[in-house]
Amino acid sequence: MAFDQMKTLNKLRKAQSDLKKEIIEVEAGDEAVIVQVTGELKVKKITIDPARVDVDDIAELEHWLEIAIRDGLAKAQEVAAEKMKPLMGGLGNLGL
Repeated sequence: MAFDQMKTLNKLRKAQSDLKKEIIEVEAGDEAVIVQVTGELKVKKITIDPARVDVDDIAELEHWLEIAIRDGLAKAQEVAAEKMKPLMGGLGNLGL
């Protein structure tokens, strides 16, 4: 394997490791629901503010959760794509 390819592969591994530590936080329902997603597209934490939730309207809470999780995953995908984009061009000859 060529030296340049090894360097690119090491940079890719570093970027993947950095994504594990990346936390994206989104909210829904005027901060009634806060979701944290890692750069690996895993939900890390969900926080629900009971003062902002109407327990008689669980459908609204479910809707806010759907919004926050969807938006969190979308933002995490964007972050991952931006971090990986500069590295992907150098991997063309690795067969990946």
